[in-house]
Amino acid sequence: MSYQPPVQDLMFCIEHLSHWQSVCLLDAYEDCELSDIGAALEGHARFCAEQVAPLSQEGDRRGARFDNGWVTLPEGHARAYAQFVEMGWQALTHPAEFGGIGMPRAVGAAAVEMLNAADMSFGLCPLLTDGAIEALLLTGSDEQKAIYLPPLIAGRWSGTMNLTEPQAGSDLGRVTTKAMQRADRTYGVTGTKIFITYGAHDLTENIIHLVLARTPDAPAGPKGLSLFIVPQKLVKPDGTPGAANAVTCVSIEHKLGVRASPTAVLDYDDATGFLIGEENRGLEYMFIMMNAARFSVGVQGVAISERAYQCALAYARDRVQSRPMNGSAKDAVPIIQHPDVRRMLMRMRSLTEGGRAMAMATAGLLDLAHHGDDREALALAEFMVPLVKSFCTERAVDVTSLGLQVHGGMGFIEETGAAQFYRDARILPIYEGTTAIQANDFVGRKVMRDGGETARRFAADIRQTEARLGRGDASAQAISAALAEARGAFEAALGWMLETDRKDIDAVYAGSVPFLMLAGNLAAGWQLARGALAAQAALGDGQDSAFLSGKVASALFYARHILPECATDKARILHGAPSLLDVAFPE
Repeated sequence: MSYQPPVQDLMFCIEHLSHWQSVCLLDAYEDCELSDIGAALEGHARFCAEQVAPLSQEGDRRGARFDNGWVTLPEGHARAYAQFVEMGWQALTHPAEFGGIGMPRAVGAAAVEMLNAADMSFGLCPLLTDGAIEALLLTGSDEQKAIYLPPLIAGRWSGTMNLTEPQAGSDLGRVTTKAMQRADRTYGVTGTKIFITYGAHDLTENIIHLVLARTPDAPAGPKGLSLFIVPQKLVKPDGTPGAANAVTCVSIEHKLGVRASPTAVLDYDDATGFLIGEENRGLEYMFIMMNAARFSVGVQGVAISERAYQCALAYARDRVQSRPMNGSAKDAVPIIQHPDVRRMLMRMRSLTEGGRAMAMATAGLLDLAHHGDDREALALAEFMVPLVKSFCTERAVDVTSLGLQVHGGMGFIEETGAAQFYRDARILPIYEGTTAIQANDFVGRKVMRDGGETARRFAADIRQTEARLGRGDASAQAISAALAEARGAFEAALGWMLETDRKDIDAVYAGSVPFLMLAGNLAAGWQLARGALAAQAALGDGQDSAFLSGKVASALFYARHILPECATDKARILHGAPSLLDVAFPE
């Protein structure tokens, strides 16, 4: 089926949920108007729907091809990517100083969502390039920025991050790739890197690899890692790609999903590399790229959920089967009239809209933190990023699975496309840090490190939204009551974890994923509740009543059907550790 980008909802989220009234006052965005944003997103939507979405199924069927060190993408990808570059979409949120357009992060999140909903395999290339750009902006030297940022921002070159190795997995302290300094102060990089998204392809003039490696005298473990720029082709003095560097694609992986996105094994054989920043601070620098990528992966979860929902909704409207239980019709009716199909569709819709709302709110906080030097916004943004990454990706697996269920037996047939969305979604809770890694980071760094201060402020902000809802109509009051119950579950779990951390840390981390999911569920419900308030206010001004009533309906369904799951996660956290930690696994 065709993809229809949800520009109206994206613009609603930008205007009402991304802290726009504060973001638009930042010096970085003083010339940015909502009308400009709307025009840009409409143009990007047309590109995604018309040029990228038609590539999705054929790309899934054919996949990326590897032949004697060369990787080629399915027919049509190079043409679409050339148009992507020509239209300047890579530049959307990057600084004008290096050729960017300089729009807010929420606009970038909207663009990432539409591109990845159209075809996640295609969207992964620009997504990784965005991360490389952000890392170089914050840690690169002036010379490195001048050489690499303009072609990356233009999209003529792409970027990757090279972290893990066959023996390391997510334990980056086990990385063994070596970097030997040469007389000319470049480094010779030698080692093998795996799981490198778009590590080799035929779309761009050059590929800029950011590589973690060890210098000879580096300390053991993660503190001994340094970060290097290793271009696929060395850059000539005039800034154009020159001779090939000693980087070889050994193979690409055969994957469950995102098959047109080449996931490469790269071999570095004394390849020329350039140190970023200082030696032994590589992991610190790489986390900049990783955090940018983690946020974007959460947006990918929203994207694939939206695509699956659109597909399921269209099928439910067309598929005629069974008479209604209430006897209102003598013949079979479209399945969208059956209560449980409606339940599944509304769950898909409200989870998707909740994830989108949470991502947009977080994008606004990131802008306030980085361009406005707002420390409270930074703390809350850092608290929210693992929620966006993990809740949106785990729920994407649920949403795409429900999409198959709506299709019934046809969902298990590849031709409908529903199965592809499920397969593509399954990688999202895994890469850029599994859900457990995100949960450990969330509990250890985002909650325990400041004694729960940011978590309590998060809850206090939600309480303010509850109070505003409580002064509204019956729907608003019902949302308020559900939000209050969910917040109470969060605060109870938080108090237990803060107390238990001092005496039984294993019990705390046994509940880390449920706590992450509880917080993510609450955050998404909160943002939907904020959206409901904005929608009800706009309804009073005579605006699009069907769309705005739908926003209230999504928030109310979420409050009634999904927020109550916070109580279940609270029970898992408070009472689940012994049944988990005390169990024996026979040899």
